[in-house]
Amino acid sequence: MEKLFLSVIMPALNEESNILPAIRSTLKAFKDLNIKGEIIAVNDGSTDHTGALIREMMAQDPRVRMLKHEKPEGIGASFWDGVQSARGNIVTMFSGDNENIPFEALRYIDLLKHVDIVVPFVYNRGGRGRFREFLSSLFRTIINLSFRMNLNYTNGTVLYRKSILDGMHLQSKGFLFQAEILVKMIRKGYLFAEVPYSIGKRNTGTSKAISFRSFFNVVKGYFLLLLAIYGPGSENRPDGMVHDSATFIRWKGMMNGKNHS
Repeated sequence: MEKLFLSVIMPALNEESNILPAIRSTLKAFKDLNIKGEIIAVNDGSTDHTGALIREMMAQDPRVRMLKHEKPEGIGASFWDGVQSARGNIVTMFSGDNENIPFEALRYIDLLKHVDIVVPFVYNRGGRGRFREFLSSLFRTIINLSFRMNLNYTNGTVLYRKSILDGMHLQSKGFLFQAEILVKMIRKGYLFAEVPYSIGKRNTGTSKAISFRSFFNVVKGYFLLLLAIYGPGSENRPDGMVHDSATFIRWKGMMNGKNHS
């Protein structure tokens, strides 16, 4: 049986009040669920003490390391840099704002022995406030209708087999990145599972998701994704599935079974 090694990518922009509990809760989930893994904290151009606090955790635990951006590049860019640096065969993202409950998402990690993507959807949505929930619902509806999807949630803590991302070109640098990856990978034919999970509340600081800059980047990314999927030379092709993906292995097994029947 394949051994899973998890790389948790943790983007953080001015999260000095949240980054330590975010890292510690993730390490606790590693222990509680007997997960082998690492945390890649991405200091996305912070001007507070976020970087120093990450280095403090690095000195305490070798499973924690840091990537640094000299200026803010966005949550999508931070995640993608983490993917390129990841040592694990499984990757996911927890934000440095400590809003995630790591145990809730990571308890499903063994599903990745059978599928290539695990998509948690939030069942305690009231915890984010009505306006945030309205935006999330509107975003999900637009993505589902535009790209012929039927997902319960498109912007959460998704777990991926890293190999399926290796040949992908990520255009979205902001908050659309998760939806872009899901659209491209699911339309390519990779197997996925949707699972329920709950999230916590940000205790301190301000969310970067609701701002004019974030809105502009999401709109820009949306039109780029439309072009990538439906435009000339689109990425909407079923070919190129990686051979160590759960989807390909299952398909190969089915074909071998047919040939021997």
